[in-house]
Amino acid sequence: MGNTLTCCVSPNASPKLGRRAGSTELYCESDIYEAASGDAVAVAPAAVEPAELDFGEGEGHHLQHISDREMPEDLALESNPSDHPRASTIFLSKSQTDVREKRKSNHLNHVSPGQLTKKYSSCSTIFLDDSTVSQPNLRTTVKCVTLAIYYHIKNRDANRSLDIFDERSHPLTREKVPEEYFKHDPEHKFIYRFVRTLFSAAQLTAECAIVTLVYLERLLTYAEIDICPTNWKRIVLGAILLASKVWDDQAVWNVDYCQILKDITVEDMNEMERHFLELLQFNINVPASVYAKYYFDLRSLADDNNLNFLFAPLSKERAQNLEAISRLCEDKDLCRAAMRRSFSADNFIGIQRSKAILS
Repeated sequence: MGNTLTCCVSPNASPKLGRRAGSTELYCESDIYEAASGDAVAVAPAAVEPAELDFGEGEGHHLQHISDREMPEDLALESNPSDHPRASTIFLSKSQTDVREKRKSNHLNHVSPGQLTKKYSSCSTIFLDDSTVSQPNLRTTVKCVTLAIYYHIKNRDANRSLDIFDERSHPLTREKVPEEYFKHDPEHKFIYRFVRTLFSAAQLTAECAIVTLVYLERLLTYAEIDICPTNWKRIVLGAILLASKVWDDQAVWNVDYCQILKDITVEDMNEMERHFLELLQFNINVPASVYAKYYFDLRSLADDNNLNFLFAPLSKERAQNLEAISRLCEDKDLCRAAMRRSFSADNFIGIQRSKAILS
């Protein structure tokens, strides 16, 4: 992936932030200060009979993958939605309660939807937005991810937490935070401001925001905790830190986040990163199918909450560009298929030669 997951204690800035040396601090100090401090029984296996080990002559032995042996498939799909593409995302299911209540209230109160702001395609015009699964729109994606975090906090099951993520034990600011702050759920705009400032200062991409949400839901599932007012900032910060290192070839170092969050130490960042990785059982893999599921579920979340993407009519130039990109992808797929066939043929020839030598 082009980078390491070890904690960084270097006093210098990372190469990525070095390209904008001196501008990060001025850009984000006021926003991040306000966002950080001012938001009001194991089962024994059955005995195997000798007859069951007879695979038959000429048949290949099927070796089960380690990920399939760790957990039954049904249980895995139910408990690890961030690992399996067929499992529904947690944030989308948590948001449905509010969406149903809103629609029911509008129906009972005879509230009209008003003027439709979303544009729909017709026979003469096709409307497209600039966000795709491979190149999402940064601003809209960050808004959708923070909205998913908002629903996680608002519709949480309990207040289970761990000390490493508790902001009362590990504050992000030296300012005294009133106890009332930890008793109220943060509004979506406060969560968005916190995440937006980190992404802007660290120059992170929209894809990193989606991976951040995957890691966040994986942490809540694996560690069996909830994201709540006392821990949401540190959990989000840990997920962003890890996602940037896994996704970005030029990752932001831990010391850079200490330049953004002035009152947090490198040692605290390192300790939080170690705990985050341990709680994830060092499972940082995000399959393409899981990534795509989260992307499209975020689009569904945006549609349910009237957070529309910016649509524009499909022009002739853009249609030609899309056709060229599609043709390029098809050519790449053909090349990969040809390489696989060539490798298989070479492998088969090598096997036959080895058999001839041994005989």
